[in-house]
Amino acid sequence: MTAPYEVLLYYKYSRIADPEAYAAEHRDLCKRLNLLGRILIAQEGINGTVSGTAESCAAYRAALDEDPVTAGIAWKIDPSEEHVFPRLSIKVRSEVVTLELGEEDFSPEDLTATHLKPEEWKEAMKEENVVMIDARNDYEWEIGRFENALLPDVPSFRDLPKWVRDHREELEGKKILTYCTGGIRCEKFSGFLLKEGFTDVYQLDGGIVTYGKSEEAKGEGFEGECYVFDERLSVPVNRTEGAKVVSSCVHCGTPSIRYRNCGWQPCNAQFLCCENCEESFGKFCAPICKEAATMCPAAVIGY
Repeated sequence: MTAPYEVLLYYKYSRIADPEAYAAEHRDLCKRLNLLGRILIAQEGINGTVSGTAESCAAYRAALDEDPVTAGIAWKIDPSEEHVFPRLSIKVRSEVVTLELGEEDFSPEDLTATHLKPEEWKEAMKEENVVMIDARNDYEWEIGRFENALLPDVPSFRDLPKWVRDHREELEGKKILTYCTGGIRCEKFSGFLLKEGFTDVYQLDGGIVTYGKSEEAKGEGFEGECYVFDERLSVPVNRTEGAKVVSSCVHCGTPSIRYRNCGWQPCNAQFLCCENCEESFGKFCAPICKEAATMCPAAVIGY
């Protein structure tokens, strides 16, 4: 049976002369189609993920495919039983992914690394003298990543350039493979690596999401699940018998991929918590937050 809704993940690096005007037109389009989600628009392009009925999503894809600014998008489509976003948010930014290179900034339209299809990536991971770099934030790779990948301990994409410069010795002379959720960050990050003087650089075409859907790769080599920025929080990737959970509950250490936000509003940290600990301990990331909540219940989320 076909699911009534879809979730779309997409991006396009393309010159947008007037991002504010383009965002206003785009907002009208999404409202007409009753789409919800998060979309970022900048002079360098568009980055979005939305949910809606299958019919609305088909109409949205058709509209963007016909627009010269966004034609050629490689859509990632997931079936869904309902909306996975609570609202529609369309924002104009200076960058669609924030690397903050300043005067050294560039467009992936001009510089980016070679794309590897999922079946090519699957084989490249097995080669000698290869390093894989996870180009996502630390809370993303905590619940899922490629086996043996380098996991930069950075809370934000903008911190990656410093990490690369601090770890240059580990990367020199290596074949570098980069990956992220849907591909957009690697378009920019792989180009940055080339600008830094690394010459043997590649990126996973379509990111983890595409790799998991590939019939040739079947998500092989990916551990855990892929973090996504909607109410699902994560999606399965590895469709082989080698799939396993790599993250654990902060309270008891039981394998878990359940992210929750701390119920103590001043904290609101995202943390991993199994069902049993949430039932017995509450939605608190640490005893100090639980204690603070008893002293000031008005500051508990959902009060």
